[in-house]
Parts: sequence; C-alpha cells; structure tokens
Amino acid sequence: MIATIRPTGTAFFLLFGLALAPFGLGQTASYEDDPFRQLEELLPTPDEARTASGAPGPKYWQQRADYDIKVRLDDVKRRLIGTETIRYQNRSPHALTYLWLQLDQNRLSKDGEGKATEPAPGMDGLSYGQLDYLLESEKFDGGVKLKRVADKAGKELPYQVVKTMMRIDLPEPLMAGATVEFAIDWEHNVVDEKKIWARGGYEWFEKDKNAIYEIAQWYPRMVAYTDVNGWQHKQFLGKGEFTLEFGDYRVEITAPADHIVAASGELRNADKVLDETQRARLKEAEKAKEPVFIVTPEEAKTNEKSRAKGEKTWVFEAKNVRDFAWASSRKFIWDAVHHGFGEGGKKAWAMSYYPNEGEPLWSRYSTQAIMHTLDVYSKFTFDYPYPVAISVNGPVFGMEYPMICFNGPRPEEDGTYSERTKYGLISVIIHEVGHNWFPMIVNSDERQWTWMDEGLNTFLQFLSEEEWEADYPGAKGHARTIAPYMAGPGQVPIMTNSDSLKQFGNNAYQKPATALNVLRETVLGRELFDFAFKEYARRWMFKRPSPADLFRTMEDASGVDLDWFWRGWFYTTKHVDVAVGKVYHWELRTGDPDVDKAKDKLKREEKPRDPTQRRNAELPKRIDRFPDLKDFYNAYDELDVTEAQREDYQKMFEKLDKDEKRLLKTQRHFYVVELENRGGLVTPVILLLTYENGKTEEIRMPAEYWRYETRRVPKLLLTRYPVTAIEVDPYRETADADEDNNYWPARPLERTFQLRKDEQRGGGPNPMREKQAAEERARKVADKPKDSGASQGGEKKKAEGGGDSQKPAQQERKGKD
Repeated sequence: MIATIRPTGTAFFLLFGLALAPFGLGQTASYEDDPFRQLEELLPTPDEARTASGAPGPKYWQQRADYDIKVRLDDVKRRLIGTETIRYQNRSPHALTYLWLQLDQNRLSKDGEGKATEPAPGMDGLSYGQLDYLLESEKFDGGVKLKRVADKAGKELPYQVVKTMMRIDLPEPLMAGATVEFAIDWEHNVVDEKKIWARGGYEWFEKDKNAIYEIAQWYPRMVAYTDVNGWQHKQFLGKGEFTLEFGDYRVEITAPADHIVAASGELRNADKVLDETQRARLKEAEKAKEPVFIVTPEEAKTNEKSRAKGEKTWVFEAKNVRDFAWASSRKFIWDAVHHGFGEGGKKAWAMSYYPNEGEPLWSRYSTQAIMHTLDVYSKFTFDYPYPVAISVNGPVFGMEYPMICFNGPRPEEDGTYSERTKYGLISVIIHEVGHNWFPMIVNSDERQWTWMDEGLNTFLQFLSEEEWEADYPGAKGHARTIAPYMAGPGQVPIMTNSDSLKQFGNNAYQKPATALNVLRETVLGRELFDFAFKEYARRWMFKRPSPADLFRTMEDASGVDLDWFWRGWFYTTKHVDVAVGKVYHWELRTGDPDVDKAKDKLKREEKPRDPTQRRNAELPKRIDRFPDLKDFYNAYDELDVTEAQREDYQKMFEKLDKDEKRLLKTQRHFYVVELENRGGLVTPVILLLTYENGKTEEIRMPAEYWRYETRRVPKLLLTRYPVTAIEVDPYRETADADEDNNYWPARPLERTFQLRKDEQRGGGPNPMREKQAAEERARKVADKPKDSGASQGGEKKKAEGGGDSQKPAQQERKGKD
C-alpha cells in the first residue's frame, strides 16, 4: 500500500537571515543564498503589449510581410533563379526609415562569417567526409547574387549587404500603419548538402543520375521587427535559425516537366501539373483511412529514367505562414491521406514524398507518423490550423518549415533496417512536423532562444512517442537521462544565446524538454500543467512570445509560484543531487517506569560488550572469593522500578487532562532524516519508506522544503511501524545525478567486471615477425612446383569464367550481398 501526499500549492517566504539592504540597491542575491527569489529583476517590465500575466496586451502588435515569388530550378547547373515582390505592412507605432532583409544563403559564401568562426576539426581523426567538406567549401560558389532591388514603380532602391543581412534604404519613412511594396531579382547556386552541411540543398544519386532538391532559406525575406528587440538582425552563423513575420505566399515553381514538386501551402493548378490518374488518386485519398499512393514506387522507378525537355510551373499558395520551403525530384514516390483529428472534426492532408531508396520504411511509417503528430500535438495545444503537413526524404536529416519538413533516415540498400533507423525515422518526423506548432505558429525568436522552439517541441515529441507504443525507445524527456549532463562539465544555462550554446543538443533540446516533463509529472501534476501549457500555446498562436511570456503564463494559468523552477533550471547550471544523511529514530517515553525501564533493560542487554569485558568474563574475581565485600550497590540496578517511582508516576498521570493522557500513550515512531542538497538545485523531494512489515509509503515534499536552508534540512517522519529502508527519488523523476547516495541504509554499489586473456610476454605488434612471415610466404610460392599444361589450361579456363568452381563463388558473393 502506497500513500501519496501531493502539494496543493506553494508559497514564497523571505529568508529571515538575509540582509535586506543590498536588495534595495538593485543587487541580486546569489542562487545559493536565495533560490526562491522572484524573477522580477531578470524579466522585462510588463506593459500594455505584454502583460504581467504572460498574455498579449491590448497594444500588442507585429509586422506583416506578403510574398509573390517566381522561381526556376536549373537542374543542370543546380541553380535557382528567382524574382519576388514583397508587400510589407508597418503595424508598429514607429516610423521606419529603412528595412532589413535576411540573405541566409550568404552563410555559404567563401567569406561567410559562419565559416570564418568554425573551429578547426580534430586533424588526428579527420574523416573522409570532413576532408570532402573542407575541399568542397573552398571551391563552392555560395551566396546570393542580387540582380535588382526596385520599388513598385520599378525605380531602383539603394541597399547595403551586411554579411547575411541586407538593408534597403527607403526614399521616405514608412509611417505607422502604412505599407510599402518592392521587388528583388536574385539567383544562387544550390549546395550539395551531402558534402556541405546546410538546412537545404540537393542530393545526387550517381546510379540513376538524378537529384533530390530540398530548398529552404532560399529567397530574400524580411527580418522581424518587434517590440522586444526592434530589428532582429543578428547574423546567421548556422545554429541560431531565424525570426520571421507572418504573411501570405503565392509561389510559382518552374521545374523539369518530369519532376514532382512538394511545397508549403496548397497546390492551385493541379489540373495543369498532375495527370488524370494522379488527380483521381487524390480524390480517393480524400476519403481513405490509410495513405494512398498518388505516385507509386513503380511509377517513380520509371520516372527516374526519363529526361523531359520541357518544364512545368507548379503554383502554391500558403496563408498566414512565416516561411516557405519546397522539394523537387523525378525520383519521388508520393502518398497521401486526408486525416481527421481534434474534437472539432478538422481535417488536413498528411503527405510523404520519398525515393525508392526509402522503401519499405517510408511507405509504412512516414505518413502514419504525420497523422499521429497531428493527433497528439492538437490534443496538448490547439488544433492544427493548416491544410497540409508534408514529410520529404532527402539529404537533410531533419529540418522544419511551415507545412513541410525534410527527414533523412533510410533503410539499407537491401531494404532491411535497424531498430535505431526505424525509430529514428518516426521520431524525426514527429519532431519536424511538430515544429509547425513551435515555432511556425507560436512564433518564438529562434535566432536568440533555440530552446523556445526545440525544447518545447522535443517535450511534445516525447509525449507523442509515449503514445506511439509502450516502451518506445525515446530518451529525450526522461529525467534520468539528462542527469549525467547536468552534473557534468562544460555547461552554460539554458537561457544562453543560440549561437553561444555548448553541447547544443543537450542544452537546447533535452534539458528544457526534461525540465517541462519534471514540471508536469512532479511539480504541478498533469492536470495543472496541461491546462497552463495549452493556455500558453493558444495565447501566443500566430504571435511572437518571449521567454518571460512562457514563464508568466505557466504561473498565471496554474496558480503556482514557479520562479524557483525557472531560476534554477533555466538560469543556472546547478544539478539535482539529494542524499540521505544521518537518520535518527526518536522514541516517546511514557513516564511509566514499568514501561520505560523495561525497554531500557532490553536495550542494555542488546548493547555489545567491549573486547576486554568479553575476554575477562571467565577470569576469577576477588569479590567471588570474598563475599563479604559485597554491599548494597552490588545488588542495585538503576533500571529496577521502585514503589516510590510508581507513586510519582501515578500522581503525575492523574494531573493530566484527557487529551494529554491520550498523547502520552501515542504508539508512533519518530524518525528525523537529514536530507542533503549536494547538487545545489532545489527540487521536490520524493521519499519511499519501507516498513518492518514489508509495506511501503510514498512521501512527497515540494521544492519549498528548502526555503529556509538550501543545503541540509532535517525531515520528521511519524510512522506507525518501524522503518527499515528509505529511498530518495524512487521513480527517477527529478533528474537526481547520483543514485548511490539515495538509500538508507546504504546499498552496495553494483558493478560488473569481465575477465580478459592474460597477455603473453613480449605481446603486441611485432613488425620483425610480420616481415619474416611475409618472406616465408614468398619462399613457399617460389618453391611451388610448376603446373602441367593441362592444369594450366584448366586454370586459364577458370580465370576466363569457365569451370564449375565459378558458380559457387557467385552464389557465395550473392549471399553476402
């Protein structure tokens, strides 16, 4: 039987021992001194744009940018040629004299700042791929070539390129509420993503002379102008992704006529680019329960061999998105289903595009993983609002854009795949499709705070994996898996700029995801957390939240003070390590001499005698030889009860009232457990008590347990039975980094060892022996008798392919392949 005690609320108490004067001077107490200090001095001051509750205020604003883009894919030169018109609305209260745009492809230019800031690779272990990257980067002609920047009337606008940014100087200020329209013509090469790491590019298939293009961050696009940062024009170095404005897109993509194109948004000219069979299959998929092939594997295999001379233009429209990406290839298989999800009966297209090299893995799992993501993410946040969600297999392992994502895992050439590949594919698709919620709709600043999209999305990925199947082999969310990182060296706080993060995956993905899971399972409980998290997602959908908006909303909607949690997990590099120190067993004395002294006698008898007493027990004693030496004290026992003591007890007992007599007869055990916070991070404490009768009880204490003393706090336990064991964090839910100190009494540290073969004297590589062995082999070959002519003819026949001995060799090779 396990009894659970859950906290119903939290409170903040000022530590009496702290000096108050420094706080009034604006100085911040250290985390060690006061981990429960509120976050006011760290978070921006609320205003009418962003309220103290974490919700957008009545004066919240954000800009808007609409795009009309025409782009042509040159499949021979691997190049994009584009022209675009941008309609920019100034919804801020400020007049703008210039505009900033992002030129992300300039990161790949030869003088790119991202490349210039890369540290040297480990030269003593340089791989083929790393060397290929270094050589390819040296010769690749990256960067955007700007051909024209002009206003609506066609008049050229002055501009300045600053690395991965471009400033357009306006002829007159763009006033609050006004709109400006301008055009840009540009072109750039498409990078070989298998050689140079990028977030988009092409993959070349030598065997059939085809490419898969995944095109992302490919066109000049508006920098976000916000109430928090003004222009967010931090340079694109590669890690910090992007901060963008919402708008409507109309994109015309001209590609070889035998290509299949997938893109953000809805296809508007299916009658011009799809044949009658493909359109009929889409109609079938609209009513199907399972994915339907729009382009079958056999058709894709046939299409690989084609080389169309003409081109087709695919027209897509995407409403209220912050970006646009697309993919194109003649190798694509295409499957789709119109999937229903959510409580309101909403539906969206779930589609996958992949080559035959992805089979049989992709047709089985890709679109199913999309459907599952739509189901689970909608449940925990808001219903997916877009009409389509797409997964594409190509050179990019995992990258996300509105309504489309790129995912890399594939089976082996023979169609087999490992368990790691299978679940890697499912997980990366869930993750990248999930990015539609964070940050494509809940539009956080990725250039500044990677964790706000990657961490939150990894948390929801973890919840989705848990609903895929029991014991799903995912780790990013379980508290126990982040503990070694949190206790290790080389950390920076989660609240660190994206490009300055160390151990990027642990810091931006796993630690914030685990923090949210600890908050859900251990601090708030599922009901409070789910309500508050959904409130945050709905408040900020199609808006631009900051970390403060998340922190404040979670507190506002849950009704729980969480400043200690954000401060410890997000602003420090402390870790959880709660240890069991000393344990004291206190016993209530009744005052009744017959009861108390009887217990004392038992304890005295159980007390071990020292070695001298034990070894001298048989020695003759003088007092035995001369009995007259014995007097009163030789028979006296201080633990014997006298009548006077009984009378004193009776008089005392009669003076007690009814409640005092009841309390004096309390049959309880009093244990004082010294709990030590060795990791420094305050945390809820979960204890599992095991009693003498084999029963267990769970005790839960909120993090405020450490509010008066952060290092060592005694905990009083009143139990009905003797306690035989105590365990801290029994379910490994707080990310405790050292499990070995979680037990009372201490457990042996379980380790394993393996026997190895004894090394012979003089063991190890011996070049002299190897040389002698080679000489011996050469001598035997030289001494071998020459074959007869018939034998030579037979050998010649075998060498030319004749003879029966060739067939088994072929069979053996086939079996190995």
